[in-house]
Amino acid sequence: MDHWIQRFLIYLRAERNSSEHTLRAYQHDLADYLYFLQAHYPGLTPERSHRIVVRDYLSELHGRKLQRATILRTIAVLRSFYRYLASEEVITQTPFVALAMPKKEKKLPRYVTEDDMANLLELPLRTKQKFSLRDAAMLELLYSSGLRVAELCHLNVEDVDPWAGLVRVFGKGSRERLIPVGPAALKRVHAYIESRSQKAPSPLMGDQPPPPTHPQKGGGRFQGPLFLNHRGVRLSDRGARGVVAKWVLEAALRQHVSPHTFRHSFATHLLARGCDLRSVQEMLGHRNLVTTQTYTHVSPEHLKKVYQQAHPRA
Repeated sequence: MDHWIQRFLIYLRAERNSSEHTLRAYQHDLADYLYFLQAHYPGLTPERSHRIVVRDYLSELHGRKLQRATILRTIAVLRSFYRYLASEEVITQTPFVALAMPKKEKKLPRYVTEDDMANLLELPLRTKQKFSLRDAAMLELLYSSGLRVAELCHLNVEDVDPWAGLVRVFGKGSRERLIPVGPAALKRVHAYIESRSQKAPSPLMGDQPPPPTHPQKGGGRFQGPLFLNHRGVRLSDRGARGVVAKWVLEAALRQHVSPHTFRHSFATHLLARGCDLRSVQEMLGHRNLVTTQTYTHVSPEHLKKVYQQAHPRA
């Protein structure tokens, strides 16, 4: 089983072009499954029936009191692994056929109201701290284009087209898409790049950008990573989460807000203002429209407004 798990991970990397984040998640879940097999079913080969084995493993996951989302993610990983074994003709049928599965919990995505978001986006420029221009550009771009935090951190300067008002993003599976960028975000990104061009750092090894060139009088332009950390190299996902957490704390918002909350707010606010679901799906980079339909919930504020307008006794 260990041999086939390693082959499956190579297949994900080489043929499915899975991201490093996906590979780490799959490797983690499959390593846990392999540990379970070694403890309870030593010597188990892929050719034997795994139906009871999988059922016992799912029972153990439930016994650990894991969240349903974690269990469902593990099931998805195992389904994919056993489908791979079937495609390689190692097994004739996956053990998940007619096996009862837990249903996914339906949770409304957390989002920030338009007023709270406006206050949060303005906060970095009011304080004038060392990285306020960078942080303001990051927050504005997260909300303006609904980027995932990994997509934001992997942006290069040349991925932002200020003339077309678009940003080029490589999402999950290295799928490329073009997303509109609002003028407020473009203005802040431009201000941040200009502040970097005035410093002109010397090139170093790694992700350090080269010195700026000056194609036009009075302007400077970098190439390479868009958002840099205090060492002058590409900002990591963890660093970006820290930036968001810092300003959420400063704003004293009474809710948990992560970079993904900006993405939820982006989609929720677009749909609330009449944007069609298909366009939102394209901008978010969802393969399945069902995923995007999560955001078609109605906010309590909108419900109260409709109620007051429509009910005869309101």
